[in-house]
Amino acid sequence: MILSIDFDTQEPIYRQIRSQIVSAVASGELAPGDPLPSVRSLAGDLGVNMHTVNKAYAMLRDEGYVTMRGRSGAYVADVKRSASTARAQEHREQIATELARLATELKARGGTREEFLAIATAQADHVFSQNKEGE
Repeated sequence: MILSIDFDTQEPIYRQIRSQIVSAVASGELAPGDPLPSVRSLAGDLGVNMHTVNKAYAMLRDEGYVTMRGRSGAYVADVKRSASTARAQEHREQIATELARLATELKARGGTREEFLAIATAQADHVFSQNKEGE
């Protein structure tokens, strides 16, 4: 897994790290049980502060994507196996809230429901077809 940081964007570095790891899990590049680089190692590779990587890992842990095994480090969680029904429902509600925010932004800029659905469908098709291509 290769991460790259864009230092010229408004998105915080810890969120970039988090998003790229989630993307690697979604694409199958990272599988349940795979170890993540140590905080120190990843910080050094990316040229960022260890606290930044630690914050990304803590966020991933809190969201259920990663499990921490003490001094052994961070590992990709088996989300399908470890997610409780309540946590899965909470995650779906967060996604629904984010989709509503995005739909509102598109509408405020003159976009239509049909445009939103077309964009959302195209992105979903892209994301969900990634696994099929690599299999």
